Amino acid sequence: MQTKREGRLIRFGSAAAWLSVTTALMAQGTTPSTLAPASSSAHQIFDLSLFVIAITGGIFLVVGGLLTIALVRFRARKSDPLTEPAQIYGSTQIELAWTVIPGLIVVVLFLATARIIFAIQDAPRPAAAVDVTAIGHQFWWEFRYPKYGVVAANELHIPVSSDAAPKPTFLKLTSADVNHSFWVPQLAGKTDLIANHVNTMWIDPKAAGLYLGQCAQFCGSQHAMMLLRVYVDSPEQFDAWIKNQQQPGRKETQVAAGRKVFETQACMNCHAVSGTVATGRFGPDLTHLMSRATLASGAMDNTPQNLRQWIKAPEMFKRGALMPAMQLNDEQLDQVTAYLETLK
Repeated sequence: MQTKREGRLIRFGSAAAWLSVTTALMAQGTTPSTLAPASSSAHQIFDLSLFVIAITGGIFLVVGGLLTIALVRFRARKSDPLTEPAQIYGSTQIELAWTVIPGLIVVVLFLATARIIFAIQDAPRPAAAVDVTAIGHQFWWEFRYPKYGVVAANELHIPVSSDAAPKPTFLKLTSADVNHSFWVPQLAGKTDLIANHVNTMWIDPKAAGLYLGQCAQFCGSQHAMMLLRVYVDSPEQFDAWIKNQQQPGRKETQVAAGRKVFETQACMNCHAVSGTVATGRFGPDLTHLMSRATLASGAMDNTPQNLRQWIKAPEMFKRGALMPAMQLNDEQLDQVTAYLETLK
């Protein structure tokens, strides 16, 4: 039974983790924004939004201007007669105008939107395209690269795509549990992840760098902390990353005690470490855990101190996370943390 004090600590820990992530993103200047498109589809969506804003802004100015004129010019005056003014009924011209013009505006917006949707969905697939399967979990992301035999979590690495050498990334999106939504504002629009159903999308970022996004569909208590990081690498960096991810988990003798704790506790039932007996699929693959910048899908920086605290009490950082506290003693915590630190 959870005490009131423990409940307050959990709420405080979750709030502190959320605040630290938000502050860090603002400090890095990497807050997700649709106003800085960095891929072809994002540019098309951005241009469409400017077109829609121009039309709706014009409507606002016309309606607001006419309303202002009516309020100022025809306001009540002391000299006005108390009788009701003359009423005009059945103006065919006015009725046609307020029916036809809005109808035409709706048709124009519909056609413009449909053109962009079909242009994005029917984009040709180059032979050099990279395939990635993205699976949404409560509350983290799993990324599988079937061509390379690589499994990653929370941090998606893809190559930059140029006009001279197009190499877009095509994603298959599905869910392991509830509905999620994949959204990296600078790279593409939102696409839902649904259990037992595969949706697709593609991105072709034109500039290397880090792009941030998150789940955009309410999926549970930690929906807001289901963040994701997309690293757009140069071709050389991407090849090096793939080569490193294809290596099995290290088995260094100085951390054998921690590996034994990991493999004899319930950790191995949920997590996988390539080259070991740990083959779990419920939690993130930990083969190259320390190559990632964050823990718990962006909830905190990936440091030894945070890693130890996360293993000890996940609820302190991410209330509602499905990872249980393993009730390890301090010595076991130190040993497991030391082992996981070697997985790079």
